[in-house]
Amino acid sequence: MGNRNVVLFIATSLDGFIATKDGELDWLFRVEGEGDNGYTEFYETIDTMLLGRKSYEHVLRLTEGDYPHRDRVNYVWTSSKRKDEENVHFVNESVETVIRRLKKEPGKDLWLVGGSELIAECLKANLVDKIILTTAPILVGEGIPLFPTGFSLDSLELVDIKQFGQFVQTVYVNKG
Repeated sequence: MGNRNVVLFIATSLDGFIATKDGELDWLFRVEGEGDNGYTEFYETIDTMLLGRKSYEHVLRLTEGDYPHRDRVNYVWTSSKRKDEENVHFVNESVETVIRRLKKEPGKDLWLVGGSELIAECLKANLVDKIILTTAPILVGEGIPLFPTGFSLDSLELVDIKQFGQFVQTVYVNKG
């Protein structure tokens, strides 16, 4: 039986947005960080990525179709039928069914990449074991919120804080 965790590793603005209304992340690159802000260290702890279709397609646009995470197994939730690609599996099964199955398999942790709809489903099903939140000192004003409104999770425990230049990374574990 596996002992894998679902880890939400994500950046947010100080006012809680993961992207602007049109899905852009340019505000994130206006902040002075340090190195890769802990990304490489985190990336070595995972072997599987969990993404919504919009997030997957956004990465494809940013990389001009050269998906950078083919060295990991990827699960992309979509309601349309798509043929799997190299290490990218398109699924339309329930989020809870797939993730509970993956957590039982041997391997490293699972990276819950996003977007906000997939994050909300995982939180509501209590599937998120750890949140690594990197906060940028920028107020976006409006956009795509990190967490859904009308939802609460009160079993988080702060276990670590790091600073990367102007970014602050907080790590929480779900005790529930």
